[in-house]
Amino acid sequence: MYFFLSNLSLVDFCYSSVIVPKMLVNFWAKNPVISFNECATQFFFFGSFAGIEGFLLAVMAYGRYVAICKPLLYTVMMSPHLNVLLVLATYLAGFINAAIHTGFTFRLSFCHSNVINHFFCDTPPLLKLSCSDTHINEIVIFAFASFNELSCLLMILISYFYILLAILKIHSAEGRHKAFSTCASHLLAVTIFFGTILFMYLRPSSSYSMDQDKVVSVFYTVVIPMLNPLIYSLRNKEVKASIHKICKL
Repeated sequence: MYFFLSNLSLVDFCYSSVIVPKMLVNFWAKNPVISFNECATQFFFFGSFAGIEGFLLAVMAYGRYVAICKPLLYTVMMSPHLNVLLVLATYLAGFINAAIHTGFTFRLSFCHSNVINHFFCDTPPLLKLSCSDTHINEIVIFAFASFNELSCLLMILISYFYILLAILKIHSAEGRHKAFSTCASHLLAVTIFFGTILFMYLRPSSSYSMDQDKVVSVFYTVVIPMLNPLIYSLRNKEVKASIHKICKL
């Protein structure tokens, strides 16, 4: 569990670092600018780490399924070797997914304007600046976003379906509470992350609003990476005990 959490923390740190420093500089600059190559680099790494986080949350759901439903086989089914392979697979999938989106986006011609109506280089505002036909890009975005997000959500839902069945079979209230506590932090992180991603990329174009997207994008680029450490640490007994001791001093 802590191996996956350490990777989740690393990914949160990386994808917020791709966006936040440049965004803060632009808030203070009189004429905020970003070069074409810098925009493409930011676009690629943000897409990579956001994708990795989604895949990693799905893998963590499977880990919780094994821990609760097959506790005696946990060390066999979730061996250190398999854990490393699963994490490497999430990184590989995230980078490949981002490379495809970056290639399709930055092959377009941008001749309408050079002003990005956003805090960072994201797909919707860049497509609005293009004077090329963006129909293919929209199909690719929808297809990949649908497959990636829905496949991750499906794995999470199936894992938690079996977890719920296992919890309902536990006779003691203490045992059920312990099982629910194991899952609560992960479920909260999944709900916040996938909720904002689905809202951003899989809603009808008729309801699209750039100002609304700006608010949501700040939430999942700044707030979620900040919340995840709090969500997981405050569910940890050792951390809560340390905070309790500090408050008593």
